Amino acid sequence: MTAPYSLQQALGECISDARLISQQLPGTGIALWLIDPLNMQRAFDPEETRRILEEPPYWCFCWASGLVLARWLAEHPEWVRGRRVLDFGAGSGIAAIAAARAGAAEVIACDLDPLALDACRANAELNGVSLGYSTDFFAETDRYDLILVADVLYDRTNLPLLDQFLGRGREALVADSRVRDFRHPLYRRLALLEGCTWPDLAEPAEFRQVSLYHAARPL
Repeated sequence: MTAPYSLQQALGECISDARLISQQLPGTGIALWLIDPLNMQRAFDPEETRRILEEPPYWCFCWASGLVLARWLAEHPEWVRGRRVLDFGAGSGIAAIAAARAGAAEVIACDLDPLALDACRANAELNGVSLGYSTDFFAETDRYDLILVADVLYDRTNLPLLDQFLGRGREALVADSRVRDFRHPLYRRLALLEGCTWPDLAEPAEFRQVSLYHAARPL
């Protein structure tokens, strides 16, 4: 099976010799189209660095928090079984796919980036699951049982979204490895788990510690 042309072309325009290959994610039973680890073993030239910084192809990695959230859902399918789920900032679609595999009644992958949604479609097909897709979280109605969130709080300006999640879903499950002073009256930490970005970016050990937070809408 070859990588989808649109995704391979987009990656090649960012990193000239990069290619997507299907890779199994440890502990999940899920495969994703991700950048070939061999492409990460050379230095990028200044122009490639500029492109990566300006429009990072984040959808071709499985970030640590997404991987941890997917593992959690595989081990605890009762969180999503029979429920309506939206994966916010879906990226590669790892959490959405994990929810679908765990028996969710409906899963929507939501991301502003059209390439990310293309990656979600390709990865859903790779894993034989059916997802719905959305480009605008705020256009969604308040009909979800659970909002899944992974690797979104790296930008602290996104912290107010913690309240917005409970405006579209009755509960939220948030995985994060960046915010060390996480404080919110509605969110409690369920677990502190270890994970790494795939392919491995050799991130500092502190970013391999992923906190999983849960919140429920006040009655």
